[in-house]
Amino acid sequence: MNELKLLREWDADAPPLTDAARSRARSRLLQAMQAPTAVHTAPTAPAVGRRPLLRIAVAGVAAAAVTATVVVAQDTGEKEPRTRTVSAATVLRGAAAEALRTEKPVAPRDDQFIYTKEVVERRPVSGGPVKKWVDESWSSVDGSKKGYVSELGYKQWVPKSRPGQSTWPPSKWSELKELPTDPRKLTATLRDMGGKPDYGRPTTADEWPMVQIFLSGLLRDSVLPKGLRSAAFEALATAPGVKVLPGRTEFNGHTAIGVQYVVGPPGTSWKDGGRTLLFDAKTYQYLGLRERATAKQGTEVYDQSQYVVASGVVDRVFQRP
Repeated sequence: MNELKLLREWDADAPPLTDAARSRARSRLLQAMQAPTAVHTAPTAPAVGRRPLLRIAVAGVAAAAVTATVVVAQDTGEKEPRTRTVSAATVLRGAAAEALRTEKPVAPRDDQFIYTKEVVERRPVSGGPVKKWVDESWSSVDGSKKGYVSELGYKQWVPKSRPGQSTWPPSKWSELKELPTDPRKLTATLRDMGGKPDYGRPTTADEWPMVQIFLSGLLRDSVLPKGLRSAAFEALATAPGVKVLPGRTEFNGHTAIGVQYVVGPPGTSWKDGGRTLLFDAKTYQYLGLRERATAKQGTEVYDQSQYVVASGVVDRVFQRP
């Protein structure tokens, strides 16, 4: 399975989802979460209309909350920098604050498109040349027009939405605007998959992996309604099983802090094969993601990085902001 894109473009009966439809969606989601994590280097026939989704390969139930922290340098102007200890929650809430500070509110018309330009790099673990792709996509704001996407250089038209077609999390701007920007309510809304959210019921440990996938799917959208990206980061900060990786790394010209999920059985982690969200070590601005994956039937292991370099609202396909 190349990735869990089917979750984002899963066709439901019709909105709002019935209990039976939600049950079928959860079943398919659990099957996908337990599938092998290997991906193909060059997909020959990607499913048309799939939107990129943060790839989170999980199995089992969420582990207990991880309290791992990392010591980061603090620039005080002194000769020797001080250090401070931060947790995953601190980084994610800092990212939420930075998203609010830097976001530029937009109000796209239904006849417009969301433009995204993303860079993907693959570096073989055993050494060798780095492969790089610059992918661009144009997604219809209300789904009524054909879009166009590129994924790892594979380009294709995306058909307009069919009557009764539903996606989760929502992809139409009008539906995204209906999602709550209160982190607790957003978690419950995504968890209950289009039904009437039960805001008073805590999200259980076995539901959190699914919610994390949905939150990550939202964060992959380059343009979101005001406050929604910040709410998604805040919600992730409350998820059981998130941790800061020890040490810092360089990512796209930034000194970065990595945050990972730990969603497998107790005692397991994603240290060797999972996904890392990367944030600027000073501002906590979200930078992109890095993951380790395999290709060619498990014979090639590589580190893949991806990050958005441009986004905006345009009037037509192939137009750029």
